[in-house]
Amino acid sequence: MDASQGKVLVTGVSELYTPHERVADAAFVVADGAFGWVGPASRVPPDAALLPRVDLGGRGVLPGLVDCHTHLVWDGSRVAEYAARSRGAGYAEVLEAGGGIHATVRATRGASEERLLALARERAAAFLRGGVTTLEVKSGYGLTTEAEMRQLAVARRLGAEGPQRVTTTLLAHVPDPDEDRGRFVDRFVAETVPEAARQGLADAIDVFVDRGAFTLAEARRILEAGAAAGLHVKAHVEQLTRTGGAKLVAELGGASADHLELATDEDLAALAAAGVVATVLPGAAALLRAGLPSAERLRASGAKVAVASDHNPGSSPLFGLLPALQLAVAVYGLSVEEVLVGATAHAADALRLPDVGRVAPGARADFLVSAGPEALLPLYAWGEPQVAEVVVGGVTAWGRPGGAEA
Repeated sequence: MDASQGKVLVTGVSELYTPHERVADAAFVVADGAFGWVGPASRVPPDAALLPRVDLGGRGVLPGLVDCHTHLVWDGSRVAEYAARSRGAGYAEVLEAGGGIHATVRATRGASEERLLALARERAAAFLRGGVTTLEVKSGYGLTTEAEMRQLAVARRLGAEGPQRVTTTLLAHVPDPDEDRGRFVDRFVAETVPEAARQGLADAIDVFVDRGAFTLAEARRILEAGAAAGLHVKAHVEQLTRTGGAKLVAELGGASADHLELATDEDLAALAAAGVVATVLPGAAALLRAGLPSAERLRASGAKVAVASDHNPGSSPLFGLLPALQLAVAVYGLSVEEVLVGATAHAADALRLPDVGRVAPGARADFLVSAGPEALLPLYAWGEPQVAEVVVGGVTAWGRPGGAEA
């Protein structure tokens, strides 16, 4: 379908999740790339009934999925590390020995911008086939200002090419082992952050607060510099060790606090009180055998909970968001409905994008069509995404042979 510059009525929808509500036998209007009227097919307004129609053939519809935490731009291989960790090597141990993130930094620094873009395109395409219409992409594998800007420029080009929407985040991942630590932090604050803002390459600032990465005091300097430059605040916190990073993000009024494997009830309550989205990353938690706060604790906290893939070459080599959602249900006890909201509306909130991740009047017309009549089928079926069509801004971005007719 192509409703980027016109109006159509979409019918033949067996069920629709908005995601907060389920509408059986639904229909909706797409007008100039955004949703118009949405509701039961039996209540289509008279003016909408006169529009050209797109019949989805009795399939289900979900909002386009939003992956609010990825490290999509990288080069190199971490297969040997994956095997070593399976034999008992610790993540922090690998990092401190010069492997882990440092190995990816070396490979990424040596790659051309065109190669990084080609690799990122391939990865983004895998996410698209799984229904992801919006992606956040972090830097963090450059460490020097020039290399970080190159990663962010690749992410910006990916978004400019489309079809997916892409937000970008400048990430202070780890200190450069070839540079004095204090000097590195000073340079990142005084040079890297302002340069990313000056070039318009970043929407948010992020920092990894943990053993082998940055201290709480260093993180405060970096995040405050980013906020002063107009960037949304995010952070990797309470993953390998509890540092107090979640409370720092809450204090700074951040958009999201991510990982949270070791977060306490007090940490989660602080996020809820500050309106910070708690983003859990089931792929990394499972691969590093770290666990997550229980579903009961997350619910009791009152915080909005987002679920993301954390796609990266080391701790979460998931080439799609659906595996993370399935892990969140099967291993960590969230309901299917909770992870759907976590991968749509709440994930969009984590990116400060109020007009995506929802099927509602005025929101961008991003949605996926299930391969069957059950809208939740893609969250149920492991291994092969059960998605027939993916629509971004009212235009079909991907469709499987024999998928939804438009």
